[in-house]
Amino acid sequence: MLKSFAKLASAVAVAAACLTLPAKADDNTELLRDANRTVNHLRSDPAFGTARTMLQGAEAIYIVPHLVKGGFIFGAEGGSGVLLHRTGHGWSTPRFYDMGSASFGLQIGLEKAELVFIINSKRALRGIEKGEVKLGAGAGITVVTLSSAAEGATTTHGGDMVVWASGTGAYGGLTFNGSVIKQDKDANEVPATGPAAQALRKNLASIW
Repeated sequence: MLKSFAKLASAVAVAAACLTLPAKADDNTELLRDANRTVNHLRSDPAFGTARTMLQGAEAIYIVPHLVKGGFIFGAEGGSGVLLHRTGHGWSTPRFYDMGSASFGLQIGLEKAELVFIINSKRALRGIEKGEVKLGAGAGITVVTLSSAAEGATTTHGGDMVVWASGTGAYGGLTFNGSVIKQDKDANEVPATGPAAQALRKNLASIW
């Protein structure tokens, strides 16, 4: 009887896994589409000219289409994002990473924002790819806001990442000290190679 129970439990686990995978794939596809829309929003922003210049020498890009308040796994605020790094043939296959913090300082009336991180240093990219990295000067990974001063900061190695944020009031209120970027292992079980991933890579390649 114990053997029969073990077989039944195993069959249930396999069935649950089979049901979960399509759901994860759907979530990943939607996130990739949202990331593509965020790139398009950046393209129409006045800061796009500076961002385009910076990305020509960037190591990678991390896109968080929806940074939201409340109920996130890491703390009070956070969101899911997509990481792509440069290869010898353009942009890599997208991988999925979550970002969270007790507070990003979203101003009153601003419930969400879109973020694009231009990753300039190899140490920042390595830290993310290892599975988890903490941001802030105290953690050794500095983040500056995309502005007229950002380009100078990166040329003097003052900014491992430069971040663009959408949403009224986002620039003045956002802070990333103590924020965490962590790999979503479940989402990365299956490589993102479908049409949504290809569309995002093509969009980035057309700009940078």
